[in-house]
Amino acid sequence: MFSESPIIRRKSTQIMVGNVPVGGDAPITVQSMTNTLTTDVAATVKQIQALEDVGADIVRVSVPTMDAAEAFKQIKQQVNIPLVADIHFDYRIALKVAEYGVDCLRINPGNIGREDRIRSVVEAARDNNIPIRIGVNGGSLEKDIQEKYHEPCPEALLESAMRHVDILDRLNFDQFKVSVKASDVFLAVGAYRLLAKQINNPLHLGITEAGGFRSGAVKSSVGLGMLLAEGIGDTLRVSLAADPVQEIKVGFDILKSLRLRSRGINFIACPSCSRQEFDVISTVNALEERLEDIITPMDVSIIGCVVNGPGEALISDLGLTGSARKSGFYLDGERQRERIDNNDIVDNLEQKIRARAQQLDANNKIDIKEV
Repeated sequence: MFSESPIIRRKSTQIMVGNVPVGGDAPITVQSMTNTLTTDVAATVKQIQALEDVGADIVRVSVPTMDAAEAFKQIKQQVNIPLVADIHFDYRIALKVAEYGVDCLRINPGNIGREDRIRSVVEAARDNNIPIRIGVNGGSLEKDIQEKYHEPCPEALLESAMRHVDILDRLNFDQFKVSVKASDVFLAVGAYRLLAKQINNPLHLGITEAGGFRSGAVKSSVGLGMLLAEGIGDTLRVSLAADPVQEIKVGFDILKSLRLRSRGINFIACPSCSRQEFDVISTVNALEERLEDIITPMDVSIIGCVVNGPGEALISDLGLTGSARKSGFYLDGERQRERIDNNDIVDNLEQKIRARAQQLDANNKIDIKEV
């Protein structure tokens, strides 16, 4: 029963990262970055495939050396998902991965030296239909900008971004997206707000170096949520000191909570209290783990008592309302005669949720290749 988000998105141009549209009216994409050594081709391919399995739209790969560029060539041949090459300073690496079929270049044009080098990278991108991502970071601003502002501030990040944007504008290249990331939530949000008023190119959102899984997820949810609720953002990465797979899961959860993207099951569950008639926490945790493979948009409410249970069940695809020994079961908001034994809740609900997902797919109510 996923409903349309009331958020009005900022109007932006659209670019293509491989076969994935970014910006315009395209869904907000979720991406992550590998943390394996790129020269370890097998490990990097394995991680990319794991990210794709949980729904990643785009994956970024660090390419710091020519050896890594040669490894990137092999990696690209073994995966289907669009790949972004993360490159700093060495324009020759950018030219090499462009030759090898990269889908996007993450490189700041102002950081790669002479005008002829910048032009050669831009021309390679133009000739091969490769977009560029300008990536400004509050921790690595240009020296003169640091001296001007003394400390990172939204205006400093904006000036750095526009410096690179101006270079691409001068070279008549408009296939780019921009990020202005910072580890401080208010600094990042302020910079994105300023940038959104200056350009109409797609914006890549992120709170960089956000921290470990819990703290990083919270910071990213707050910062990205503020921007997304204002309609700002076309693609995002949740940066966590954790398994990159978790970045994709948290990213989709953020979009799902704002009704901006409907992928997978939205579990509505009570925090549990003394009224609960079954173990809500273990039930939800088990179901989330078992049903990670389902991408069908569904609302499933699991409430431990009859106080809030019926109300949540009425607006869910499937609902469970706790009661003594056997709990009430709802389908599409309607109470069913069948009751579910509290001792067999997880197995029973998993079966019913999977059956419902298959029914929705068969009825063509969703596009199974939702992006």
